[in-house]
Amino acid sequence: MPPVTSPLYNRDILRLAASIPHLGRLKAPQARVERTSPVCGSRVAVDLIVDETGRVSALAQEVRACALGQAAASLMGAHAPGRTLSELEQARDVLAGFLAGQRDDPGEWPGLGVFEVARAYPARHASILLAFEAVAEAAAKAGSRTEAGG
Repeated sequence: MPPVTSPLYNRDILRLAASIPHLGRLKAPQARVERTSPVCGSRVAVDLIVDETGRVSALAQEVRACALGQAAASLMGAHAPGRTLSELEQARDVLAGFLAGQRDDPGEWPGLGVFEVARAYPARHASILLAFEAVAEAAAKAGSRTEAGG
């Protein structure tokens, strides 16, 4: 009898989960944000530096999450450098709306369509959103620190 597989943990999700970029810590981040899912205990921490224009210039992340959270961190990490706070907040909000069924498309952030299979599993949404929530919050903190001259 073949093993029972879940559509949630398909080849694309597992491939992303195995290739998370920017793992580790930055030596002197402008902001560090850690987010934990109260549902499953998944955790993502993001260190960030933004440049004088407010774009992400350096990023590091520590990811202790299920394969879905790892896949989301992989997509976030691959495409966050060079993005502004507004772009990061939009990606977070669009992904949340997509998962919740409030919109039919995952937006313009590359790769988020892979989470189509997770829409029917609301208990998994918090883990998927962690990396996007953390990077948006870190960018807001880093940007306000840059504006304040610190």
